[in-house]
Amino acid sequence: MRGTLMLTWILIICLSQVAAQSQRQYYSETRPHIPRPIKVTNLHFFMNENLGGTNGSAVIVAQSNITSNDNNSSVPFGTLFAVDDPLRIGPEPDSEVIGNAQGLSLLAGTNPRTSTTYFDFGFTTGKYNGSSISMFSRTDLELAVVGGRGRLRMATGFALLNPYLINATTVIIEFDVTLFHH
Repeated sequence: MRGTLMLTWILIICLSQVAAQSQRQYYSETRPHIPRPIKVTNLHFFMNENLGGTNGSAVIVAQSNITSNDNNSSVPFGTLFAVDDPLRIGPEPDSEVIGNAQGLSLLAGTNPRTSTTYFDFGFTTGKYNGSSISMFSRTDLELAVVGGRGRLRMATGFALLNPYLINATTVIIEFDVTLFHH
């Protein structure tokens, strides 16, 4: 009994030393923070969404079967969309494509004009080629910018939305985005 107790204590001490040694290996030396100046960037573009059939850039991926459609909307509460929309310089369908918006939009309220969305706006041309901004918010003509990468790293800010055209097959939304980033 005494030998087992002694062996147990030795084992506990050895394991605590191993745990203490392994905890020191997950970080590097601490360095002082040197803040960079914050840049303010304004972006202006249009998101063109095609709702038509198999060529749609926004499609329903899930829809609740337990909620009623009390608001008589063509898109009832609990509908989830996957989105991959082109970003263009102008509202015309043949204007230059500067990137795309990918994400999810969930109709999570009883008002059919509002939804909760996550979008990542990736830019593929010009000064911000390879950069993106992430927006996550309730859409009611304003989205919160919650991050960015590339030249827009650590972006925060907001996007003001202006519905330019909405009909049965096409939605064109104008974006005025103000970013604060490093």
